[in-house]
Amino acid sequence: MATRADFRPAYLETHRSGALRQKVDEAREALADCRLCPRGCGTDRLAGKKGVCKIGRRAVLSSAFPHFGEEDCLRGWKGSGTLFFAGCNLRCVFCQNFDVSWEVHGVDATAEEIAGEMLRLQQQGCHNINLVTPEHVVPQMLEALLVAIDGGLRLPIVYNTSGYDSLESLRLLDGVVDIYMPDFKLWDREAARRLTFAADYPETARASLREMHRQVGELVFDEQGLALRGLLVRHLVLPGGLAGTPEIVRFLADEISQDTYVNVMDQYHPAGLVTKRPGRYPEVERRISSTEYLEAAQLAQRAGLRLDRRGRLNA
Repeated sequence: MATRADFRPAYLETHRSGALRQKVDEAREALADCRLCPRGCGTDRLAGKKGVCKIGRRAVLSSAFPHFGEEDCLRGWKGSGTLFFAGCNLRCVFCQNFDVSWEVHGVDATAEEIAGEMLRLQQQGCHNINLVTPEHVVPQMLEALLVAIDGGLRLPIVYNTSGYDSLESLRLLDGVVDIYMPDFKLWDREAARRLTFAADYPETARASLREMHRQVGELVFDEQGLALRGLLVRHLVLPGGLAGTPEIVRFLADEISQDTYVNVMDQYHPAGLVTKRPGRYPEVERRISSTEYLEAAQLAQRAGLRLDRRGRLNA
């Protein structure tokens, strides 16, 4: 356990050393021939052209607010300061935020505007800055952070990602992000190809989680139970065992750490293309059963992983 009084976000030292400015410059230049996510589409986003993610030079901000629906260790009693970025480099057919990720609902935002939202959320008392779907806007996020630090930002940064990140982008985030919160959605390549349009998702997520853990280690908390630094993995249970929960749990316990903090989530419901194109994805056209969820949570518990409080079971 760490203390809140002694905590200093990683980005403050990176900024003090001048390395953050270098990261911003490098990330911005990378937009000209975009390879910042595993798609590697090569689009000149610096000139405003839109990549596979449907985003060009500026990030599109969908919303910014204190979020009380996140894990207890993030939301606390004043909320997690959440910024939802529109667009996405995945194309999950069951996307629960289809209007934001697929349809790109939101407004173009400058670095100064994003920084202003971060500082507003800090002023409201939020416990952290939670960047949702940031994989495709790492340069814009870094630009905004540079401005926000000068404005007095001192909260932990949460990188809330699908797990479909490039090692190049994660290298730019080393010494910047305090809490990595990736999903691990699918283990099987064919399921990933069909349900996310990215057959390489499983191996990409495994490599990403290894790098995230190398950077920040296991999740640590302050004296009030709020997360300060480390890795928190989310795993959404899918119908019929499609997610590959046994394999994912074994990977986390054996190849990341048995102390990995995991939220096994039960909220899957048909959404996105699944509901817009009935019959196209029959395997995910139903909610999960209570038995499916309990079996998944028990697998994580038996592996010795640290389960989020809402996912703990009686022994």
